Amino acid sequence: MKSPSAIPEGVRVEVSGLSKSFNGSPVLKSIDLEIHPGEIFVIMGPSGSGKSVLLKQIIGLDSPDAGTILIEGEPVTSRTLLNRVRLAMVFQSGALLNSLTVGENVGLFLTEHRLKPKAEIDRIVAEKLALVGLQGMESRLPVDLSGGMKKRVAIARALAIEPQLLLYDEPTSELDPVMAVTIGEEILSLSQRMGLTSIVVSHDRDLAFGIADRIALMHEGSILSVGTPAETRASRNPIVQQFLNAKLKRENN
Repeated sequence: MKSPSAIPEGVRVEVSGLSKSFNGSPVLKSIDLEIHPGEIFVIMGPSGSGKSVLLKQIIGLDSPDAGTILIEGEPVTSRTLLNRVRLAMVFQSGALLNSLTVGENVGLFLTEHRLKPKAEIDRIVAEKLALVGLQGMESRLPVDLSGGMKKRVAIARALAIEPQLLLYDEPTSELDPVMAVTIGEEILSLSQRMGLTSIVVSHDRDLAFGIADRIALMHEGSILSVGTPAETRASRNPIVQQFLNAKLKRENN
């Protein structure tokens, strides 16, 4: 859990009546969520439950069929929102450009939009790489990096814009257990130091219960429960317990 001394600088996210269908099949069914400023909010659930679809709606990469998403009281589709709130996303694949160096990947948004002089961008890149333990890696190419290092570069790239809301899609997927723990520690540490709001979609039970302030458990496009890790473990909802017990059985095999 985050230290109580952490100063929230993140944003509030409110999801109301959110629904989405693909080819006539409902994927999200009237989702209601409120995510508090500065918290780490983890969305869990089995494959196909709608977790990643929900994340894309929240960041504005896709549009819902019904419902609203408000960030600091303003619709995510509002053109003025990006002038008020800085949003970033760490994709499951990392989404690094192989033709660019690590440093160029991290500073890409700042460079392309000419937001800072080159010397300032170089300073920001070095600072953000150091935050994720990759100092001095600016000249390396993505092809030379491990899966865990690519995830950390993707996090550094997101941090380069000083986000108030940072979304992660399966940040520990395809990583070995040791590196998965490292990524979880990075997410927790960044949240503590920067006070940003973090939304993490994951099937990784250890990650969720290790870093979350609250956990939402999804099933077949609906939210079954929302609560602290302790409240989630204590839930009397049989589907919640079935999901948690199934995870435990797989981990013990």
